[in-house]
Amino acid sequence: MSVQPSSFAAAPDACLQVHLEALTLARLDAVLAVEQRAYSHPWTRGNFTDALACDYQTQVLMAGEQMLGYFVAMMGVDEVHLLNITVVPEFQRQGWARMMLDALTLWARGRNARWIWLEVRVSNLRAQHVYQAYGFRRVGERKHYYPAAQGQREDALLMRRFLVDLVRWHSRGPE
Repeated sequence: MSVQPSSFAAAPDACLQVHLEALTLARLDAVLAVEQRAYSHPWTRGNFTDALACDYQTQVLMAGEQMLGYFVAMMGVDEVHLLNITVVPEFQRQGWARMMLDALTLWARGRNARWIWLEVRVSNLRAQHVYQAYGFRRVGERKHYYPAAQGQREDALLMRRFLVDLVRWHSRGPE
């Protein structure tokens, strides 16, 4: 896919090839640097290496050699759990999160997942808006789920997005 993001200092007629690639240990330091800038309580190297060792879906969104974002998701029996999705701070509000959600949805459907689940901080209204606009719906709350400042804990909203028409699924079974 060729795109011309507004934040890139490129010639007006230049287009960058945007693509997803598997997260590898070679890119992990760059991902960790973004994680540190994006979050007050970032994932650790151990979180990412565990995800890689467990063969989770770990993808990095790139425009040429510039990282735009990444996501980590875990496949369950018939569902996907989005564990981390991050857009590099200077590229936020440009549609990259939606592009990664599109890629995750295609991957999940290809594995016959019925839905995608995620948690989001109750204070992260911007992310909640992105998820709701993408079709995720609030289905619960997890008390004291996230670490917060000064040793406190923050609640998470539990959200889910259906990937199949359940009436059709129940009448015909999984395809």
